[in-house]
Amino acid sequence: MYQFIQDWVNNNHAMVYFIYGQVFFVGGLLIIVQSRRSSRLQLAQSLPWLAGFFILHGFNEWGDLFIPIQGLTFATPLVTLLKVGQLILLGGSFACLMMFGVGLLRPVGRYIWWLRWLPMAIFALWLAGPFWFGLISPLPLPTWENLANIIGRYTMGFTGAIISAYSLARYSENTPILASMPKIRRHLRIAAVALALYALFGGLIVPPASFFPANLINTTTFSQVFFIPVLFFRSLSALLLIVAMVRGLEILELETDQVIEHMEQNQVVASERERIGRDLHDGALQHVYAAGLQAQAIRKHFHGQRGIELDGLIETLNSAIAELRSFLAVMRPAETNADLKNALQIVIEASSHAADIHIIFLPAQDILLPPEKVTHIAAVVREALSNVARHANATRVEISYTIENGKLQLKIQDNGVGLPRLIDAGYGLRNMRDRARLLGGELNLGAPLGKGTCIYLNLPLEGNPKDD
Repeated sequence: MYQFIQDWVNNNHAMVYFIYGQVFFVGGLLIIVQSRRSSRLQLAQSLPWLAGFFILHGFNEWGDLFIPIQGLTFATPLVTLLKVGQLILLGGSFACLMMFGVGLLRPVGRYIWWLRWLPMAIFALWLAGPFWFGLISPLPLPTWENLANIIGRYTMGFTGAIISAYSLARYSENTPILASMPKIRRHLRIAAVALALYALFGGLIVPPASFFPANLINTTTFSQVFFIPVLFFRSLSALLLIVAMVRGLEILELETDQVIEHMEQNQVVASERERIGRDLHDGALQHVYAAGLQAQAIRKHFHGQRGIELDGLIETLNSAIAELRSFLAVMRPAETNADLKNALQIVIEASSHAADIHIIFLPAQDILLPPEKVTHIAAVVREALSNVARHANATRVEISYTIENGKLQLKIQDNGVGLPRLIDAGYGLRNMRDRARLLGGELNLGAPLGKGTCIYLNLPLEGNPKDD
């Protein structure tokens, strides 16, 4: 049975390694698509490292397929260089896996200052140790390659997978937003189990070697015991990890839904508070104030006991007016500022996903503005990027802003076909200029050096937008 399976693997070597590498590569792409930089969750901020592990590891495994093919025509030094690159991909993928796990441990507190550098330190030691010294030593190439592979799997592959498994399991238990999401929490736990399985199959089951434990626990002995190559189990654990993570990353969509719902609820509450305050001001407060004026007018015609009683009535009405005014002050919506940089970053990320354009964002500094201003500016940038995607035939857009002499100067420049000789001010351009006018500023178009289009938005930072 073992010999039959081994013969089948050897006869289908190319297909086995291609599918194995493809599992990792596609998994990395799926995680990149699912990830979101604007999320506040620690999981989302660590996902690029997990995607890096999958993609780099996929290229490494494809090396076992393509390097032998290239060796039939390439010179020996070039083949050696390809094997060196393959090993660097292997070590780099494991370092990314460790960074993912350490990133999820960030809430541990004061110990994070050294934990964050641990994966890169181990990777550097591996490069300086078994990788470099083995490369310059007189060891035969297969021996050096095998040694660096084994030590990399022991020190980074196994350690990184275990840390990531623990971190993900801990994250699923200690993240408040998951308390009401048992299904997503279950998927993250399954992903943690998949990482633990990969720690076993990818970190402990290594190529055969003459030292312990590689002389006892290795790919050859594993295949003899279980009749199936360890690549099969590595692929299954990776596939399980990918499916569980993709399902678990629905938490990002739910987070967005919760944020939007919270914003909508706040908007409804603010609108209702403003309506109630307006009704009280225009209704009850005016009636009480009028009653106070009438009482003061009547007080002039009474003296003695009646006068004292009217004085008490006037004092009561004045107290009621003071309480209503203090209540209206509480009901008035608080004037809060919004972060322009974050608002533009969200618009840019959405536009980047929708169009194949490289967008460079160069904010001069963080700036807080009234929400109305931020809304208008973000709408101008969104409309400008939409025009670039539809009409400019551009591949690159640079967005920047500076603050000089109390004015915000925003510039949106692309490398597209430029402006036509006769500009038709359509709805989009008119809308942008209307928003600039509402902000008390101006919007101009230009073509610097005759290439592409540049939109300039200049507006004062003092004051609020004009009313429609």
